[in-house]
Amino acid sequence: MKVPEVSFDHLAAMSTDDGMYEHADHAVPREEHGYCVDDVARGLVVTVREPHPTDRVLALSRMYLEFTIEAQDSQGRSHNRRQANGRWLDEATTGDHWGRALWGLGTAASHGPNDESRALALGAARVCLRARSHHPRAMAYAAVGAYEVLQAVPGDPPAVSMLEDARTVIGRAVPDADWPWPAARLTYANAIIPEALLLIGSALGDAECTRDGLALLAWLVEQETSGTHLSVVPTGGWSAGESRPGFDQQPIEVAALAEACARALEFTGDPRWAFVIDRCSAWFLGWNDSGLAVYDPATGGGLDGLLRDDVNLNQGAESTLAAIATFQLAHLAARTPAR
Repeated sequence: MKVPEVSFDHLAAMSTDDGMYEHADHAVPREEHGYCVDDVARGLVVTVREPHPTDRVLALSRMYLEFTIEAQDSQGRSHNRRQANGRWLDEATTGDHWGRALWGLGTAASHGPNDESRALALGAARVCLRARSHHPRAMAYAAVGAYEVLQAVPGDPPAVSMLEDARTVIGRAVPDADWPWPAARLTYANAIIPEALLLIGSALGDAECTRDGLALLAWLVEQETSGTHLSVVPTGGWSAGESRPGFDQQPIEVAALAEACARALEFTGDPRWAFVIDRCSAWFLGWNDSGLAVYDPATGGGLDGLLRDDVNLNQGAESTLAAIATFQLAHLAARTPAR
């Protein structure tokens, strides 16, 4: 299937000068639910890595960067939820949103559009690097951010320290050919785990960690494939022996798989990873368990979930960001020569 051109139209419609609305009623932002770092940080990732950003995309990336920095406290933790009036609704912690904040800041530090924005992002990323989490996914997202910091500042000691600690918290593949996953259940955004292991292994020269990352990613792709299309883990998670397919399936799961496969393609040049990214793109266009599109080309919005015989027509920020990220990576994979 032809990969759509990346559209930031709906992302811009979901955003104001102060943040990005989390939820939508169909394509209309639900202002009463406010903003969250979970989405804004991912918005920062997709805007700063856009190869040919328009002035509108550059403006969005500046706002997302400022929002992510404002969410920090002095210890590197992050608030997540913010009302449209600017009031934070939670305490600063080190949940997944903190890890995603570091992912966004690290990516902006290495891919930002100018010296000023890269320096600002790097300074904020170094604040984030002071904190730690006991949650494996939070540390996996943080590891991706730390890896990006190392692309901006090779050998950066705080970034290296984060990767070392993340390696411990995330865990490794277990010696079970049927279930090598380092947890008893697949839950959400699962591919962030092998992606982080791959990056940690590369940065720290840990060949075993790199092998684990690639092996776990290959196993996950197998689990999330049915015939010729993706059949991803549903919102309730999945363990061995449970029936498939499961619903509802979320765009974040597909985008996480595309992100990890893009890293694997970068490091190995193996065209099978480009093939999986293409399947991720096709999932949004209807090559999935229900045969229904999970993307609205008229708005550029991602739909909020794939059901057994239907789709959730709301176009929230997370789903829209997932579609944008997947299409970005599919275009990149198409330009990557096989080795």
